[in-house]
Amino acid sequence: MFGFQGGESPDTVARKRRHMADAQRKWRFLTNFDCSTIHTEGQLLTMVRVRSGISHIQAKRDVDAWMAGRDF
Repeated sequence: MFGFQGGESPDTVARKRRHMADAQRKWRFLTNFDCSTIHTEGQLLTMVRVRSGISHIQAKRDVDAWMAGRDF
């Protein structure tokens, strides 16, 4: 999701960096290292749920709303 895999186009890297920065603005607890380890929506959801101390349902709503319209 946010991690870089090598061989990606400059546009892809820039898009991932923008998404990562947006996620870090929304969820202040996300570090650069955290983001580099998040490869799926499920991993982001779990990180948000655990770090925020919110329910799975609420975390899913938050992540779904944030991801709406984003191209990963």
